[in-house]
Amino acid sequence: MTQLTHFNQSGEAHMVDVGEKAITQRTAVTEGFIQMQAETLDLITTGQHKKGDVLGIARIAGIMASKKTAELIPLCHPLPITHVEINLTPDIDNHRVHCQTIVKTNGQTGVEMEALNATQIALLTIYDMCKAVDRGMVIQSVQLIQKEGGKSGHWQR
Repeated sequence: MTQLTHFNQSGEAHMVDVGEKAITQRTAVTEGFIQMQAETLDLITTGQHKKGDVLGIARIAGIMASKKTAELIPLCHPLPITHVEINLTPDIDNHRVHCQTIVKTNGQTGVEMEALNATQIALLTIYDMCKAVDRGMVIQSVQLIQKEGGKSGHWQR
């Protein structure tokens, strides 16, 4: 895990020492959805939304968020991210956008938090850009799908 909470002898939380861990290639894949009215999704997919390219802006916001994770989550290690890919796919039948994020690094701890943060912020950006036309949107099922690398190896949901 990117972040583990440990307590020192006086009961204070501190960052886990990952200095002795091997540097390995690490990957995390996360996903989530934002549910919306059919009309809202139509504005997004046809490029008719007055704020512009909703999915393009959300993708950039998610990439930026992945790089700022350690600034936002206490005890999370800053990592040299080597790759971020955010796929935002409209699901017309279910009136939602699916977000899948892939984050990679060569490091001593995993990138699950960076991928989860990127997914959340990409979906929040869609909400922010579309809230004027659809305040009832719901962000749902943000979760880790798989991770690779490190001592624990490969994990898949």
